[in-house]
Amino acid sequence: MHKNLKKMISYYKPYRRAFAADLFFAVTASAIALILPLIARYITSTVIYMEQEEALLRILQLGCLMAGLVGASCYCNYFISNYGHVMSARIEYDMRAEVFDHFQKLSFAFYDNQKVGALMSRITTDLFDITELMHHGPENIVISVIKIAGAFLIMLFISPALTAAAFALVPVMFAYAYFFNGKMKRAFRKNREKIAEINSQIEDNLSGIRVVKSFANEAIEREKFQKGNGGFLEAKKNSYRYMGGYHAGLSSFSLLITVVVLVAGAVFISWDVIAVTDLITFLLYINVLTEPIKTLIDFTEQFQNGYTGFERFVEILSIAPDIADTKDAKELARADGAIDFENVSFRYEENSEKVLSHICLHVDAGEYVALVGSSGAGKSTLCSLIPRFYDVTGGAVKIDGHDVRALKQKSLRNQIGIVQQDVYLFAGTVLENIRYGKPDATREEVMEAAKNANAHDFILSLPDGYDTDIGQRGVKLSGGQKQRLSIARVFLKNPPILIFDEATSALDNESEKVVQESLEKLAKNRTTFVIAHRLTTIQNAARILVLTEEGIEEEGSHAQLLAQNGVYAKLYHMHDEPRT
Repeated sequence: MHKNLKKMISYYKPYRRAFAADLFFAVTASAIALILPLIARYITSTVIYMEQEEALLRILQLGCLMAGLVGASCYCNYFISNYGHVMSARIEYDMRAEVFDHFQKLSFAFYDNQKVGALMSRITTDLFDITELMHHGPENIVISVIKIAGAFLIMLFISPALTAAAFALVPVMFAYAYFFNGKMKRAFRKNREKIAEINSQIEDNLSGIRVVKSFANEAIEREKFQKGNGGFLEAKKNSYRYMGGYHAGLSSFSLLITVVVLVAGAVFISWDVIAVTDLITFLLYINVLTEPIKTLIDFTEQFQNGYTGFERFVEILSIAPDIADTKDAKELARADGAIDFENVSFRYEENSEKVLSHICLHVDAGEYVALVGSSGAGKSTLCSLIPRFYDVTGGAVKIDGHDVRALKQKSLRNQIGIVQQDVYLFAGTVLENIRYGKPDATREEVMEAAKNANAHDFILSLPDGYDTDIGQRGVKLSGGQKQRLSIARVFLKNPPILIFDEATSALDNESEKVVQESLEKLAKNRTTFVIAHRLTTIQNAARILVLTEEGIEEEGSHAQLLAQNGVYAKLYHMHDEPRT
């Protein structure tokens, strides 16, 4: 906990002046709250017994003083509420940027086991609660301590006996709050887990809304959501039960303190121990006293809420990227594109089965290699090792003789272009999506890349041409159009190494033909790996590798592999009968 608090405090460093000002105005507002009842006591005990004219003048002077103090208090509270919140928003900005940057560093292996909705919860709900704690926490502590300590000393000076009566219930009040806070902490953590689950469920549903509607399964999705929503409701009910007991108890204690002071004060007045003005002053200080006690105890609730979020925040930041640049990692200049798999083995998780086992393969620079095999044979996995999306479990993958683990990831991935079956286009325009391949590209360069990808003509037919908004994930485009935009993106990147991961398998015959032409144009003079589902698309490849669970089982041209009448021939006759 000490380590986490130390890290939390470090986020104040860039804003220490604003933080100091926030605390200064919090102290000033607290001091004013303590002074006002003293002025009231002075008026009721001294001023009202002066001569009429002198009393009137003094009351007007004190009235102006109190009005000035109220004005000062108003500005203090304005500063705390305005600039204090701006400071917390800036801290939230810094923390969100830090966790987002960390998300960018984590590898595919991390995202394989995570839900997007749960991660979204970490950078929205959690961060808001954390920064609310970081803003209000310190000032609430300062205000509460000053008011409680100040009220105690002033009340002690006025009447030790009445002070003892007023503070008699305070330890019991704190013990009561401590008990309920323990219950609330566990309830709040449960709430966070449940809301993260719901966020994941909503994100999953909305992302797949077309599938939901195509199967008319809205009722099933509603039932799934209701189950998760019901779990969250139960968790909320549990936390509100404890919260209800907490707040009801504290309100009762505040009233009880007033009752105790009234009863004790009446007894002391009847015994001539204190004056009536002292009791009036005490009653004014009861509010000054009980309000910060409630604030201080409420802070424990806020602390549990915010600190629980911070623990989750730190938990994410503490996940070290399993793929990171070594200290002596080298830049990879423009690669020739020769690739070697040297006795490569791979498994996704430590105790899982191997996906690849002792793969040995050499690919010359500029060579076109097709990978075929049954689903699950490891074709995509093998290609994912080249840009180092995953690290090999055994052996090494080398580009131009350099182990990819000894290269800087950015320079390595800048040499590789990937066209996948499932094209991901970002919300925005056609131009912005193609330019993703080279962020500083000119409009002319983008258009040239589109022409090379056979995309220019259809782009011009769109309502706003290159400035047409294509919607979330390019929903306004056909599969073939999206694929050609992804190819244009890679043309613009202009890498020496290409990976086509079943890039045409989801397209109709006409779209496949156009996209295939674009792919062949792109592959010219580049080292190219083609993962093929439809074997007819790679019949002209000079080198076809047949991957099975045993490794690379067959190798050769289309004709040679058919002649062998082995795995490839079986796959070909099974999947690539002429389509009508």
